[in-house]
Amino acid sequence: MDFSPHAHNKHTGGSKPQVRSILLKMTMIVLASSYMPRSSAFQTAVRRTAPYSSTRLLNGKQQGGRPPKAPKNAYAETILLPETSFSQRANAIQREPELQEYWKSTGLYDKLSQQNAENPRFVLHDGPPYANGDLHCGHALNKILKDFINRYQVLWQTKQVHYIPGWDCHGLPIELKVLQTMKSKERQALTPVTLREKAAAFAAATVETQSASFQRYGIMGDFDHPYMTLQPEFEAAQIRVFGEMFRRGYIFRGRKPVHWSPSSQTALAEAELEYPEGHVSKSIYVGFNIVEPSVALTEYHSTESPVKVAIWTTTPWTIPANLAVAVNPRLSYSIVQHEKTGKLLVATDLMDTLASKLKLASEDGENGSFEVLATFTGDDLVGTSYHHPLYERNSPIVAGGEYITTESGTGLVHTAPGHGQEDYQTGLKNGLELLSPVDDYGKFTIEAGDEFAGLPVLGEGNTKVIEALTETNALLLQEDYNHKYPYDWRTKKPTIFRATDQWFASVEGFREEALKAIQEVKWVPEVGINRITSFVEGRGDWCISRQRSWGVPIPVFYDRETGQEVLLTAETLEHVQKLFAEHGSDCWWKMDEVDLLPEQYKDEAEKWKKGTDTMDVWFDSGSSWAGVAQTRKELAYPADLYLEGSDQHRGWFQSSLLTSVANTGNAPYKAVLTHGFVLDEKGFKMSKSLGNVVDPLKVIEGGNNKKKDPAYGADVLRLWVANSDYSSDVLIGDNIIKQTFDSYRKLRNTARYMIGTLSDFAPPSSEKTTAVPYDDLPSLDKYMLGRLTHTLTSVNEYMEKYQFQRAAQEILRFTSSDLSNFYLHVAKDRLYISGIDDIRRRSCQTVIYSCLEGFAKAAAPLLPHLAEDIWQNLPYEKATESVFEGGVPKELLSYPAHEEETWSFVLELRDDLNKCLEAGRRDNLIGASLDASAYVYLEDEKKRALVENLVGDESLIYPPVKTNGVDELRTVLMISQVNLVDSSDAVAASCDEAHVVSKETISGGVLGIAKAAGKKCARCWFHDPAVGEDEELAHSDICQRCNSAVESWEEQTGKKICQGAR
Repeated sequence: MDFSPHAHNKHTGGSKPQVRSILLKMTMIVLASSYMPRSSAFQTAVRRTAPYSSTRLLNGKQQGGRPPKAPKNAYAETILLPETSFSQRANAIQREPELQEYWKSTGLYDKLSQQNAENPRFVLHDGPPYANGDLHCGHALNKILKDFINRYQVLWQTKQVHYIPGWDCHGLPIELKVLQTMKSKERQALTPVTLREKAAAFAAATVETQSASFQRYGIMGDFDHPYMTLQPEFEAAQIRVFGEMFRRGYIFRGRKPVHWSPSSQTALAEAELEYPEGHVSKSIYVGFNIVEPSVALTEYHSTESPVKVAIWTTTPWTIPANLAVAVNPRLSYSIVQHEKTGKLLVATDLMDTLASKLKLASEDGENGSFEVLATFTGDDLVGTSYHHPLYERNSPIVAGGEYITTESGTGLVHTAPGHGQEDYQTGLKNGLELLSPVDDYGKFTIEAGDEFAGLPVLGEGNTKVIEALTETNALLLQEDYNHKYPYDWRTKKPTIFRATDQWFASVEGFREEALKAIQEVKWVPEVGINRITSFVEGRGDWCISRQRSWGVPIPVFYDRETGQEVLLTAETLEHVQKLFAEHGSDCWWKMDEVDLLPEQYKDEAEKWKKGTDTMDVWFDSGSSWAGVAQTRKELAYPADLYLEGSDQHRGWFQSSLLTSVANTGNAPYKAVLTHGFVLDEKGFKMSKSLGNVVDPLKVIEGGNNKKKDPAYGADVLRLWVANSDYSSDVLIGDNIIKQTFDSYRKLRNTARYMIGTLSDFAPPSSEKTTAVPYDDLPSLDKYMLGRLTHTLTSVNEYMEKYQFQRAAQEILRFTSSDLSNFYLHVAKDRLYISGIDDIRRRSCQTVIYSCLEGFAKAAAPLLPHLAEDIWQNLPYEKATESVFEGGVPKELLSYPAHEEETWSFVLELRDDLNKCLEAGRRDNLIGASLDASAYVYLEDEKKRALVENLVGDESLIYPPVKTNGVDELRTVLMISQVNLVDSSDAVAASCDEAHVVSKETISGGVLGIAKAAGKKCARCWFHDPAVGEDEELAHSDICQRCNSAVESWEEQTGKKICQGAR
């Protein structure tokens, strides 16, 4: 059985006595090595034990040679080595599914809810991912973060937790996936009903696949009863939300410009847009001839010497829809002149920029500037009219708003009310027509003229407009312009602004309520409040209608003849809501109007035609507070927490806030937590083209070649999440996962070692307990329990604040620094060498018992499989069946700090002595640390007083006299003798100068080592002058302490050890 928390399995087979004998020798190596980097101490010792150390044993044989000769050491059987079946290797690909099946078969999720039924609820409402494909690392990050919180609330806060996973099942992403699987003829034969059936089937299949993946991540939740936006009860709740907003006057139909995707033939919400880098538009400067100047301009304009209005636009295709030029009444404008341009009207602050762009200077570099003829305010220009260069119509210069600046362009804004939000508002204010000569496919209609009709505005139509402006001598300049431009996030193609008849939610009607609600929510990180506030403050009317079949229909009826009169009442909404609850929204397409209308309207059913628009999918998911949190009895509204990516401030967080406030006046959440995006380990966005996509399931299950792509398991993926600063972008890649696995392996091996040391331990709850009461524990053990409580308290604090990275680091620090590198390392002497029931050993087991259970409870929310595996392998009767039951024992959180100053200083001494030991090894003075004797001088009286009581007897006598055998420098430092001397000269007199440290020591002392005095005990390997000197001892080659332990072992086993017998 392995004896080290981090050692590798060196032996697999051979005869039991032979293996135990080899293990004894290796045990002695470890006991003899002091605290130092394990690689150095371990390898040094191993080199000194050839031939057994350099060759791995397979079935009792050396690889490539004869069986090794077993060392003759009869004390091997008396060494109390750890024993456990807990595997050193996680074998996660097999073990984790077994543990998940255990949770499922025992009904753990429901059991935890029942056990905490009287406690407060905690509701983390799941933001629904799209059911349109395989999961990626962003999904893993999101769901695992949620699981950290839910498991923490169950285990540490003992709250009643119900987590209902959800899926967004409507919308274009799923519709496109379905269409991609069909041939052209199949698409043409599709009806709305058949498309919806195929989309629903695709969504259901995807939900099943994604659900299995989420559960493989170790996510705890009610996966047997998820919520999906296509469920009838959800759709009915969504209609209820829509109906209440309509009743309050927030829903209206209007014709106004919206983001329109020609590639999808539908309107888009802001949250459905993305702004990729590198978009280049054709920008143009155009001169419109003034036909009727304002009073202020009259003297500068004439037929012979006209003034042109200089405008600039990055969308030349909107020029056919130009109906005005807008100015800022408060800006300064000038009439400028140059022989190359004639007279132009331009913002005063931009005339030099325009002159530079137009390259006015002659070849000899002269006359490169405009001549300023006059300067006016924008207000002076209002009332001027100009002639459109492409059509026989005149349009006015009007007063715009503060959106008109001198940052770029000319300061005079080309205004097409049918193609821009600010243009639309300016048009409303000035009574302009709403002209939008573009169809659903993004092509010019006949309204744009025969020359342009049928041309795509984002392609050939754009070019044709520029050519037409050139032919009329209106074009001043054309240049490329690199800027951010909205793209359809699904098709990845550019969008346009286009006026269409749509349904809107008027955010203005409840904006102030929404802003007030934002202030009452806790935002993590705090900067989130600024993001959501800015989005809501700038939010215009929300276009909620989509021209697609796969979605929840807007339950409205139109007059068959005019198409304009609308039937939408409380009665029609209530009736449709009931139908959706019973039949689902498919009934809207399957039923005739006479069935869809309530009783009082059935007689006039022939007059009405049901609409075909569906709701924005953000309205779907944004209604989940009503369809899930408010509806399911096990949940609560508002939810305690929403947790999604930082992009959801403009998405789900906002749509949920708006629908909730519009309905109830309250935010749907008490707190909102956001995380960053997942990038590759070089910081690049993942893409198939770059070949840098990391599949979370591949991290867990491994690839086809397990040597190249090992199966790390879900807990390694979860530890990657825990170790990441999720508040910003998170990196992942092969090297990062390998490093994470190393950390996981250390945690597992530490746990394995602790389990093994407790193979014969009976906990305090047992009638035959072997635990030592706290008051009887040595100081070192009380110190260690204090460190345990400090760690658990810190982990609790970090988890409560959602600081998972700090919680994980605290757990790793405790297991590595406090346990493996210190306490468990020095405890081997007590655990292996002592008598079975020696209080030195039992008190150590008592501490390890608490540390093991505390570690399991602390790690459980982050690494549930490891924690449960530990719990199922505890070698004693457990208080609960699962690690997640029973909360965290109060006693683990209540141990006081104990003599921290003393033990912190001892650790400083140890670090200083390690430098001496390393020097001694280099000079071949010693091999292991037990070959040394230490000399320590401490000038500081306070420091000397701290350790004076820790100096033990001259020899290893039993029972010890000066100390309790635990709180002793000899065993804590793993050095055969420790001598406190009265001067630095005394250190120098006893030690070679090369083996002394005196400057800049951590402890502030002068320390050195020399070769240890006395013979080496054949059992514990401590050097002791008394070995072989006491004729009354039964065994002459071991110390008195070991003689006592062997005698105790002989009494309990009935066996006799003959070696060294007198």
